[in-house]
Amino acid sequence: MPVLYLVPSPLSDNSISWFLPQEVINVIHGLHQFIVEDVRTARRFLSKIKHPQKIENLSFRELNEHTSMKEIPDFLTFIRTADTGVISEAGLPAVADPGAEIVSLAHANSVQVVALTGPSSIFMALMSSGLNGQSFAFAGYLPVKQNLRQARLRALEKRSKEEKQTQIFIETPYRNMQLFDDIIKTCHPDTKLSIAANITAPDEFVRTKLIRQWKTNPPAINKIPTVFLLQG
Repeated sequence: MPVLYLVPSPLSDNSISWFLPQEVINVIHGLHQFIVEDVRTARRFLSKIKHPQKIENLSFRELNEHTSMKEIPDFLTFIRTADTGVISEAGLPAVADPGAEIVSLAHANSVQVVALTGPSSIFMALMSSGLNGQSFAFAGYLPVKQNLRQARLRALEKRSKEEKQTQIFIETPYRNMQLFDDIIKTCHPDTKLSIAANITAPDEFVRTKLIRQWKTNPPAINKIPTVFLLQG
């Protein structure tokens, strides 16, 4: 029975050796078909790890925000034909990523799922933050509309204070500063905010400060992949 492999991909342009063990690369080298969030990104990654097959001879199917839920069952035939790798745009597939739908499909149809070792910006940000790593929650993307986003921030801060729990969330990079501004306006001055940007890149930025400290020293994170962590 074919296996569905969850393949980590780079968070930055840093050396592959920083985040992928050779044993994992060997597994990827043995795969010839992939479900990917973006074909161009996946091809660049496979070229970088020197996949032994010609990239144009590999099979790709895209799964992203444009994929209809009605299309998901059609992927079953694909993953049943051979071992398949799932690759997201960056980091771990199926975490804040549509790949979870394929993993669910695999489990429902008795296809073995194997997660390969690799980087997670969410957990690396938590590790580096100094915030509570015993109790934490990932809230994903917050609402785009400002009033709903601010309401969500207040709810996350309240939960953090009540449960002493770190709240983790992300945003589309070009909206990072809008989110930052809303955090500053909405949250209590003594709430802790950790900002982790460009994880694994040479210019990686991780800082944890009180909200009132961030007010006078805003970060330069516009259009940069960023993880936000809040602890009341």
